[in-house]
Amino acid sequence: MEFDRIKTKALMGERISETEAVWLFQNAPFAELCQLADAIKRKRHGKSVFWVNNRQINYTNVCVLHCSFCAFSKIKKDSPTAYDWTIPQIVAKAREAIELGARELHIVGGLHPDHEFGYYVDMVRTLRNEFPAVCIKAFTAVEIQYFAKLGNRTVESILMELKDAGLEALPGGGAEILLPGIREEICGSKETGEEWIEVHRVAHKLGIPSNATMLFGHIESFEHRVGHMAWLRALEDEAPGFFAFIPLVFHPDNNSLGRRVGTKTSEEDRIRTIAVARIFLDNIQHIKAYWVQLGLDVARRALHAGASDLDGTIIEEKITQAAGSESGQGLSVLAMRNLILEEGLEPVERDALYREF
Repeated sequence: MEFDRIKTKALMGERISETEAVWLFQNAPFAELCQLADAIKRKRHGKSVFWVNNRQINYTNVCVLHCSFCAFSKIKKDSPTAYDWTIPQIVAKAREAIELGARELHIVGGLHPDHEFGYYVDMVRTLRNEFPAVCIKAFTAVEIQYFAKLGNRTVESILMELKDAGLEALPGGGAEILLPGIREEICGSKETGEEWIEVHRVAHKLGIPSNATMLFGHIESFEHRVGHMAWLRALEDEAPGFFAFIPLVFHPDNNSLGRRVGTKTSEEDRIRTIAVARIFLDNIQHIKAYWVQLGLDVARRALHAGASDLDGTIIEEKITQAAGSESGQGLSVLAMRNLILEEGLEPVERDALYREF
């Protein structure tokens, strides 16, 4: 049986091929697939499930892009729902979370047409000076590319200046589907997949680790998903630095792609994607069950299907909420720990760099 052959190969630590990963998506018995992914996860992490006390800071929703899947961005600065926080406002948001024990600030936003690069450097430097013990994980590869183009500078020089100001990691957003063709169809005005990869390649070589995301459940095929993961696996071979892979569920509300797709992908497909990712991405330590995107019930199940990280308490998240997420805005520390314990697993608090507490 094909599944038994792939299972034996994966449990022996051999790398499975793209063709085999597509077969798992299309044909693997669901329960057995989850069991295999869980076995591989437990070999790496035992019963540990990692999480972070963090805050998301989405500092502006004004953006020069308007991707078809995005319900968050506003092209017009004078839109009634547009906002753009000042650095003191951002510091105040951070302070609220840090007073509650946050160890990580996760900072991403739209591509605002008016801010110069100095605004972003000042943001990071101010946060670092105000909160020297907190990890700053900020800016997607899309934002980094935009900063470089603003000043006609190299990605390397942008990342070096941000690192000097206090940036410690990149969050990994903006990857969507990296492969050309499908990428142009869902976000043609965004940077290319090759440019996304290049930002993370440079970051890793500069000692700035990162995560990697994938937006799935829209018009992509299983081949697109696996091809996307293959690009990530190849980059990690070349320039190690990914902490986690984060499958992001496409939410169809309030965006043009959603009118075409209709509904969210099934719970089984979400968990199957987690499981295949754990089996295929043999060189990335963690597969994250990002509960805001997956839904809490699905995230619980994903912890038994290859996921070893739940992200964090989050407190305030605006991007997925704008697209119709039914998950709450945040979890308390106690709720996060209890959720993991109720699954018979062991909560491990970490920071953005996976230092344990």
